[in-house]
Amino acid sequence: MEILQPPGWPRPKGYSNGIKAGGEMVFVAGQVGWNEKEEFESDALEDQIRQALKNILAVLSECDAGPEHIVRMTWFVTHKQEYLDKQKEIGAVYREVMGNVYPVMSLIQIAGLVEEGAKIEIEATAVV
Repeated sequence: MEILQPPGWPRPKGYSNGIKAGGEMVFVAGQVGWNEKEEFESDALEDQIRQALKNILAVLSECDAGPEHIVRMTWFVTHKQEYLDKQKEIGAVYREVMGNVYPVMSLIQIAGLVEEGAKIEIEATAVV
């Protein structure tokens, strides 16, 4: 995997501008912050992010992949301001679960999610 960073551009915080990778592609459907019983254990955004990331890693483990294989993530949040207000907590949770892996990422605010109580949904693409 190779990080693509145009010369003269400032280094992005918490993600990469581009990644070049070769191998088998693995697509993980959007994961919300509920546990394996489809129950939300917390209403806190950072806790739901932690669980959503763990859910992504659980799916990836089925093909012996881990966070280091993720090349792209799309985050869907229901409240942009809550996300912005909790950046420090979210960053800590992200590093706790993902380590120092910073794939290409997009964040999109949406009107709502299908699962009642969900504040975040994250989909991922990995290359193994």
